[in-house]
Amino acid sequence: MILLVIIASIFFAGLTIYQYREQNVDYHRDRLERKEEQVKAHIDLVLRETTYEVKTENLQYIFKDEIYDISDIQNLNFYIFDLQGNLIKSSKPIYEDDSIFVKLAPNILEKLRESPGENPTLGKRYVEKKSAAGERYQSSYSYILDKRFKPIGILNIPYFEDNSFNNYELKEFLMRQGGGILIILALAVFLAYLISSYITRSLKTISKRLYETRLSKSNEKIYLDDPSEEIGALVDAYNGMVDELNESAALLAKSEREQAWREMARQVAHEIKNPLTPMRLSIQNFQMRFDPTAADAKEKIQQFTDTLIQQIDTLSNIASAFSNFANMPAQQNETLNVVKVVRLALDIFNEDYITFVSDEEEIIAKLDRTQLIRVVTNLVKNAVQAIPEDRLPKVVVSVFSEADKVRITVADNGQGIDEANREKIFEPKFTTKTSGMGLGLGMVKNIVETYQGSITFTSVPQKGSVFTVSFPRI
Repeated sequence: MILLVIIASIFFAGLTIYQYREQNVDYHRDRLERKEEQVKAHIDLVLRETTYEVKTENLQYIFKDEIYDISDIQNLNFYIFDLQGNLIKSSKPIYEDDSIFVKLAPNILEKLRESPGENPTLGKRYVEKKSAAGERYQSSYSYILDKRFKPIGILNIPYFEDNSFNNYELKEFLMRQGGGILIILALAVFLAYLISSYITRSLKTISKRLYETRLSKSNEKIYLDDPSEEIGALVDAYNGMVDELNESAALLAKSEREQAWREMARQVAHEIKNPLTPMRLSIQNFQMRFDPTAADAKEKIQQFTDTLIQQIDTLSNIASAFSNFANMPAQQNETLNVVKVVRLALDIFNEDYITFVSDEEEIIAKLDRTQLIRVVTNLVKNAVQAIPEDRLPKVVVSVFSEADKVRITVADNGQGIDEANREKIFEPKFTTKTSGMGLGLGMVKNIVETYQGSITFTSVPQKGSVFTVSFPRI
């Protein structure tokens, strides 16, 4: 809208200037013709009343004094030339600098002869237009006729165009027009702002809702009062998309739950089958080879029971691991000294290469004591198991505060984590060890995030890893 107003303003200003120039051209052309007609009327009157014979040679006598009278009456100067272009009489004195008026140029005589004579009052006529010192002037040439309409001389009337008044009027008009355009432009800016705000208000609402749309949450529909047809269609399309998205999210969540349970059941079945097979083989072997009367019968029974107890313990550990992973930690927020709890959690480890470091005696946070111990023990166990047997082991557990966080780090000099396994390290069932079910780090991450914490790690292959757990501190 603003651009259209500016373009229209420029167009009409140009049109106004063009119109004024055309009016100036028409005005000066008509004014020169009127002056010329009046002068020729006086000349014809003098020719009719003169006692001299009307011919070229007598023009200087006929207009000896009358030329000044005509000049005073018409308030302009003019010149009379013979048919060869020689000056006969002038209404003002001729000086040396005016030598151009003494004789007409041949091209002027030729153009005058070739003139079609469109004006019946003035007859054959030629107007020369020139510019000098920034000023425009015209010079009119026409024949002086005798009583038989035979040319006996040439009348020349110089006419200087005075555009000062018209230019002043044009300037005044353009200033008024500019003031009006500024008012219209200000109104256009105001209207453009109101209209764009009205149009984009609905679009901003839709844009905000689109930005907030997530598959993982319930999305709200958009309700607008009296929207336009186009905006209404867009809102209806969005609301329809929200319905479809909610249905898809529900189906996806259901599918993910079912898939998770199937994967869990498959993993549980696989882990339980591992100890059941040696148990079955042991029992079958015991049935076939056991002799109650044999001298070593008691020893074989003891060996058999030890094997079964070992496999039963394995089954119990499997059940406990899945139970711990499946149970969400209860948010029992206790006010704990994290330094003290972590130091106590390390007391169950007998390895002398596990070192505890803390520059502070007390760092307070609201956590569950049992869950914090589970986090520390799982990380330390992983660190111990990551160190190869041919390497001097070293595990360092640190507790320190940083801004509004309490951080626990577990560093080891183990084999590290390969680049390909970094994104899967916290996934359940993932493990790089030959034993275990890959549930430890997944459980740790579950506990940490439940208490608004985070767990990260850095690792260098074949040199070691550092796991960092952060919790909000008091």
